[in-house]
Amino acid sequence: MSSKKYKVQKAPFVVPTTDGKLIEEHFGNATDGNSDVSIAHMVAPPKWSEPYQSPEFDEFTYIIKGKKQFIIEGETIVLEAGQSIKIEKNTRVQYSNPFEEDCEYLAICLPAFSMDLVNREEK
Repeated sequence: MSSKKYKVQKAPFVVPTTDGKLIEEHFGNATDGNSDVSIAHMVAPPKWSEPYQSPEFDEFTYIIKGKKQFIIEGETIVLEAGQSIKIEKNTRVQYSNPFEEDCEYLAICLPAFSMDLVNREEK
């Protein structure tokens, strides 16, 4: 009996949200119990934002479509399609899409995203 050395993900875990954001976790804590890395496909609607946070994981973001705003330690950065960023763990950051169109992107977290590690601030 041989075991496969790969896993095709055809049914990502759709994270329930209340802010209109689509989060499809392909690999990670919620999908396959992987706490080492998480990979998620996301779509942030226009005017979306979330509270400041200081995650205990490195986060890589790759923009597929639209624009996304990052406020990192007080500095505002806007990324567009085809651009990417790595934000080191324990960095205070706020993510938003203050623009008029959806922002579609991939997020990769090392270790995996977890509500216990994200350290979101109260609004």
